[in-house]
Amino acid sequence: MTPRYQLAPQPDEAVRTELAAYDELTQQLLATRGVTTKGDAERFFSPVYEDAAHDPFLLADMDVAVARIIRAIDAGEHIALYTDFDADGIPAGALLRDALAKVGHTACTNYIPHRDAEGYGFHVRAVDTLARRGVTLIITADVGITDGATVSYAKGKGIDVIITDHHLPGEELPDAVAVVNPQRLDDFYPCPHLSGSGVAFKVVQGVYKRAREEQKPWIAHVPEGWEKWLLDLVAIATVADMVPLVAENRALVHYGLLVLRKSPRPGIGALCKKMRLQQRFVTEDDIGFSIAPRINASSRMGSPEVALELLTTDDEARAADLASALESLNNKRKGHVAAIVRELNKRIPADVSRRVIVAGNPSWNPALLGLAANSLVGTHRKTVCLWGRDGSGTLRGSCRGNGEVHVVELLRAVEHALAAYGGHEHAGGFCVAPDQVHTLPDVLEAAFDRAARDTRDESVAADAELDHTQLEHMYRVVQRFAPFGVGNPKPVFLCRDVHIHAVRTFGKEDAHVEIHIGQRASADMVRAIAFFTRPEAFTRTPDVGRRATVVCTLERSRFAGRVQLELRIVDIV
Repeated sequence: MTPRYQLAPQPDEAVRTELAAYDELTQQLLATRGVTTKGDAERFFSPVYEDAAHDPFLLADMDVAVARIIRAIDAGEHIALYTDFDADGIPAGALLRDALAKVGHTACTNYIPHRDAEGYGFHVRAVDTLARRGVTLIITADVGITDGATVSYAKGKGIDVIITDHHLPGEELPDAVAVVNPQRLDDFYPCPHLSGSGVAFKVVQGVYKRAREEQKPWIAHVPEGWEKWLLDLVAIATVADMVPLVAENRALVHYGLLVLRKSPRPGIGALCKKMRLQQRFVTEDDIGFSIAPRINASSRMGSPEVALELLTTDDEARAADLASALESLNNKRKGHVAAIVRELNKRIPADVSRRVIVAGNPSWNPALLGLAANSLVGTHRKTVCLWGRDGSGTLRGSCRGNGEVHVVELLRAVEHALAAYGGHEHAGGFCVAPDQVHTLPDVLEAAFDRAARDTRDESVAADAELDHTQLEHMYRVVQRFAPFGVGNPKPVFLCRDVHIHAVRTFGKEDAHVEIHIGQRASADMVRAIAFFTRPEAFTRTPDVGRRATVVCTLERSRFAGRVQLELRIVDIV
């Protein structure tokens, strides 16, 4: 059922009194985030890095990991940095490489498995490759927590392994020199939901801190706190991986954005220029919608080393070439995804009665199917599961939810038909055997009813009413709550009973919606847009001349050099 939208409860008088230094809208937004005291509000708006960034040695095994890395630096050992191929793993590899280079350790190799040819994980074949190169220590980032067999294989070849990861461990931890992962059951680190790059950054903090304590000569020339310059990479990864932006993560992204806006990395500057972004104004939205997709396109459509080199090169001319290469790969990626979506929109009737859209094609690249599924969820407002065939011949798929069902619970309900599955509430991945794939639509449809939430009385709380006469003030208030993400979503506003002046679709293949609304039938218009959706996909189709309630967020657009406030449509009811 379609959710009902209502205003969140108002703060009580005690909270209003405690937050009396702030205006009413700020009080309301603080209260909806559970911030109800003056001290908590001050810490929320002005996080102090030294207070929010916890001691890295609170992480289990950190002392062992740091001691082994310091020993490797002292001895000039060949260290391999083995990372995942996404926009969390690639920045992790870059920041570890930069941290080692800063202390003069150049005997370092980055290894990123090929998404299609090797797939996710820490692989035995990669260990053989690294052994031939003389590697004696492998440090993983964003990967490896469930790859105990590969760790044991490396150990048998005389190679030490330090696992740094943030994914859920299996029943047994790998037999590595150290396993640094805040998700360990025996780890009580105050911020358990660091990104993979966040964990790698804590390792760097630990190495630098201990090296200074031990007065290592190779740390003497590194300014105290220099590692904060690596926070641009941590911010990219933390936003891209959609971990909760609360507590330490919020501080890492807050300061990471400050670094990113003035980052001296030629690759960041070249990429912003290519995307027509003003680097000094980069936001978490720019990371999520522009920077991260291009990093991910590197592995989805080509080689992940392109993105890694972009983030680590000191050569401005090379950075410009790499930014152009990433832009080309991203455009190619968008073209492939659009082709899949076009094909599916032709196959899916507008009045389809199924609650789960399931489709596949052996020629589809599984790396693109999550993006295609997202687009279809926006258009059809249904849960979507798509599958294709990877380079090893395995049928892999991606599932994206529309909010009616927990995606992993849905996949768990049909685990008898799947070879593997995983994910979280809104997104998941799966492998399916060829003899099961043709019955998958019926199996998932039957499971949906068992896994779906009871939404008969579901209501969605909006933060406040939107006052058209106070947009600038409201935007300034909203921006104080950034950076936004999981755990700190953008404030949602209700524009009640507004007049719809105009409706149009725009963009390639008319994929986006633009409407102009006002509180009167005259020309007091505000632009409102929704990307990758159709007018009929909203709860109520917007019709010119009619009145409706628009559920939205408030944004500042800088497109094509024009700076203006506009609304981002969540729904029309």
